[in-house]
Amino acid sequence: MSGSISSFPVPHKQLSLEIKGNVTDVVICGYDDHFFVIATQIGTMGTILHARKEEGVLTQPTFDVSVIFGKRDEPMLVACARQLIEHISVSGSAKPLVVSLGLKDHSTETLKGIVTAVVENRLW
Repeated sequence: MSGSISSFPVPHKQLSLEIKGNVTDVVICGYDDHFFVIATQIGTMGTILHARKEEGVLTQPTFDVSVIFGKRDEPMLVACARQLIEHISVSGSAKPLVVSLGLKDHSTETLKGIVTAVVENRLW
């Protein structure tokens, strides 16, 4: 896994790794009001999801994930975005997440590999 970090014009990290035989490119961007993650095996953006933490005064926090564009019948993509927003929340950041997943393979192993790569190279 190779990664690089740059802070202009937006702080970001870019890396490429192989997951289940597919080259997977990942870009992680840290904007003032959101985090943005792109993970692609197809060279373009894929399904775009928005994930955020909702906190109540008397309740445990909940996490809301919605599909903005793309495949709405892929629960594993929603689960991937949920895992990422949970990691962001546990680290103390309250920023929401926008994630684009353009994948050839939607298996659990692939999505776990993406979550691991993003968490290991996080900007939060």
